[in-house]
Amino acid sequence: MRQHLAQEIEEEESEINITPMLDVVFIMLIFFIVTATFVKEAGIEVNRPDAATAVKAEKANILVAIGPNNDIWIDRRQIDIRSVRPNIERLHAENPQGSVVIQADKESKTDTLIQVMDAARQAGVFNVSIAANEP
Repeated sequence: MRQHLAQEIEEEESEINITPMLDVVFIMLIFFIVTATFVKEAGIEVNRPDAATAVKAEKANILVAIGPNNDIWIDRRQIDIRSVRPNIERLHAENPQGSVVIQADKESKTDTLIQVMDAARQAGVFNVSIAANEP
């Protein structure tokens, strides 16, 4: 009987307890999910103009594209000019540190660009940039 109890205690001690390791892995997973930033694309390819003073923006997370036919794209969806402000407000609420970058095609009208800039400022984002190619 005593030998049988000693054998059971020995078997219990030989098992590896992985619960602390799983706790650490789950905490790391939560950390990486919370700190991850996701890149959102405008939705269309835009032929941007060249600019001699173009600089690279680091935290440009809200991309708005204006096509050659003055169609507006945000988050891979074509939207109407009236819904630019609510879309920017929603994206700005998701990432308050992000700025708005407008990718306007060479053939688009300046009027559309100004309307999009005004909508971004009315949405509460004052860090608005216009994308250009470096020469």
